[in-house]
Amino acid sequence: MKNPPAYGVTSVDHALRLAVILQVEGPLTVSEAAERLGVARSTAHRLLSTLVYRDFAVQNADRSYRVGPVLELAAQTRSDVAELRAAALGPMRALVDVLDETANLSVRTGRTVRFIASVECSQALRVGKREGMVFPAHQVTGGLVMLAALGDDELSALYAPAPHGRAEERPDPAKLRAELRAVRRSGVALNLERSERGVVAVGRGVRGPRGDTVAAVAVSMPSVRHSPRRLKEVVAALTTASTAISAALEDGFRYAADEG
Repeated sequence: MKNPPAYGVTSVDHALRLAVILQVEGPLTVSEAAERLGVARSTAHRLLSTLVYRDFAVQNADRSYRVGPVLELAAQTRSDVAELRAAALGPMRALVDVLDETANLSVRTGRTVRFIASVECSQALRVGKREGMVFPAHQVTGGLVMLAALGDDELSALYAPAPHGRAEERPDPAKLRAELRAVRRSGVALNLERSERGVVAVGRGVRGPRGDTVAAVAVSMPSVRHSPRRLKEVVAALTTASTAISAALEDGFRYAADEG
């Protein structure tokens, strides 16, 4: 049996316990959290609010709390993310060298995407790194290209109404399907200041060794540098980068198979 550390911080311990409860047992209310921890409701509320702020929890429409994107991402093994980063960083640096714009790599977990790698460009006016950030999948380019890889049934199940879901978490189904059809036709997604004013982003999917879309690579730039001509340059460079990342993943897969 483990003994609690002499230097333990009670608030940290409480927050970690709540995170485990959410992941293992499912949604709970402020009152339930207070009862489980043996603390006041105000303390439980502050702890849950902190978990929400750091994306470890999400508040439902009924005021209860459920597991957030960070803990959902834990379903993806650490080695998977590390492998993706290792395969992508070289091609992403080359992409930034060609375009001198910031590049990001993201993965999808349910309805959200998390940026797992960023390479920032050197221009004075530039888009900053997004590594570690979480966004709704339908609001960012990487999310759109990964959603476009889903079948109709998968997409319907993903965005099916849920008792604990918030209305703002679900995009308009008809509008989303139309947008995803356009992404499938072109192979890229374009974000014209949708998720951030003054920022334009272009994304393309990254295929894994089995042919499925496992990630997305995107380029973000200030809207003042966006133009039809620039878009063609970005798409060409993105295609080269995504192909290189996929090839690196394939090489790693073959090496692992040979070693096994």
